[in-house]
Amino acid sequence: MKKFFRSLLKIVGSLLLVLVIALGSFLWFGNYHPKPVETAAVTCPESAPLLNSGQEIKVLTWNVQTMSSKNYVFWSDLPNNDGPDEKPSKEDISATFAETVRVIRDENPDIIFIQEIDAGAERTYYEDQMARLTAMLPEYACYSSVFDWKSAYVPHPRIHGSVGWKVAILSKYKISGAERIQLSTANKSFLENQFKIKPAILKAMLPTAEGGQFAALTLHLDLYVPGTDAKYVQLAEIDKVLSELDAAQIPWLLGGDFNLLPFDDAAYARLAPEQQKYYNPQSEIKFLTDKFQVVPAPAETNGADFANWLTRWPNDPSIPAPDRTLDYFFFSPLLSVGEHYVRMADTLHISDHLPVITKAQLP
Repeated sequence: MKKFFRSLLKIVGSLLLVLVIALGSFLWFGNYHPKPVETAAVTCPESAPLLNSGQEIKVLTWNVQTMSSKNYVFWSDLPNNDGPDEKPSKEDISATFAETVRVIRDENPDIIFIQEIDAGAERTYYEDQMARLTAMLPEYACYSSVFDWKSAYVPHPRIHGSVGWKVAILSKYKISGAERIQLSTANKSFLENQFKIKPAILKAMLPTAEGGQFAALTLHLDLYVPGTDAKYVQLAEIDKVLSELDAAQIPWLLGGDFNLLPFDDAAYARLAPEQQKYYNPQSEIKFLTDKFQVVPAPAETNGADFANWLTRWPNDPSIPAPDRTLDYFFFSPLLSVGEHYVRMADTLHISDHLPVITKAQLP
């Protein structure tokens, strides 16, 4: 009998070891573990034109919400994560692509910054959405994209499948190289850390005809985590990247979804109480707006016409219209800021974010 129990214990021990190894392998190989800095793939023909010194460029930034349209209240759209919908229809995705391309074509920017474009995600039918977008916009022959959330399987009761979304830069002008720069995140439990969003800066370098360079950067920051300094750490890391470009005398433009309100008590107070939990009452964005030119500027987001600069309309049915500014451009001191605006009138039905457009003069 003792021999039987010893054999049984060995079998159970072996099975437990196999399970531990399998779980460890899944957690590592099934999730995204990027290096602090990685070279990002670039698609760009040799014949692509170069920027010119003194040129005015037009840039558009847009969180496209995985091309999922405004026809749903997704589970994560409500404060208690109990929204009724989990995925859009293929038809709504196609309609959203068409509308996104319509707006981009009408604006005709030189460079596009995109956030929340899916690749390999179960909720959007495992499609590489960048492949579809670039095929629909062949005039933007130069582009790069990197993941900031990727997992083969997320064991969340409302996901239970793969996730994968990206930030991207598309350009009519030559991109000579690109990098993915990892940002810090709030530390959670060991298991949560494996599946969490890993925000990063995508930095693309565009050469000029005179032998100089211009840096285009985009990002999508994750949500505020109460009780942590994660946002301040992220902004300090962003500042380090921008300061290095300044030290090298390389002009740059950063745009994206910062998930941060303007530094203005009124911006926080305007939100419904259940929406305020996503933000620090004293917005961390001040760390950057005190140092760099920004669009929308504080005088715009805090002024009498603040409604013209709102950039997000959540899918929550209790919110009847855009109610917050989360998307910004930051400018190198070497750039001159030109005309800028939020395109609102004909884009409210496309995404839960609105496109922000700016012009800038290169040195």
